Amino acid sequence: MTSSPAPDQPAPRRKELSDAAKRALAEAEARRRAADANATPAPREINGPAGPEPTRFGDWERKGIASDF
Repeated sequence: MTSSPAPDQPAPRRKELSDAAKRALAEAEARRRAADANATPAPREINGPAGPEPTRFGDWERKGIASDF
């Protein structure tokens, strides 16, 4: 259970970010926006496995038999 400050108490102060940290956060946000703007959907796979991506989840299933890489 997390406790929240009482309504009559001020919220805890956060440490002020340095100029370098602010620049880094702004650059990261700009990179995220550029990546989202340039994102293209992956081509549809033909005759691929059904279900979750096996290379991501670590096993391959064919005809009811699962094998790990």
